[in-house]
Amino acid sequence: MDNDIVSGLYVLSTALAYCIPTFIALVRGHPNCVLILVVNLSLGWTVIGWVGALVWSLTRRHRERES
Repeated sequence: MDNDIVSGLYVLSTALAYCIPTFIALVRGHPNCVLILVVNLSLGWTVIGWVGALVWSLTRRHRERES
């Protein structure tokens, strides 16, 4: 039973770590958070895709021009 709990925690923590770029984009209110989610889910299993989604989620948001 202890092994099942450890395995479950490992799977849960891995899934949460996999979704970090999406969580960051949502929290920061990134205008492309849906696209970041798509890149994260489709290419996140490649390390390059995950890092790319992470960098994209951390980019500065563009300010809207005040009129």
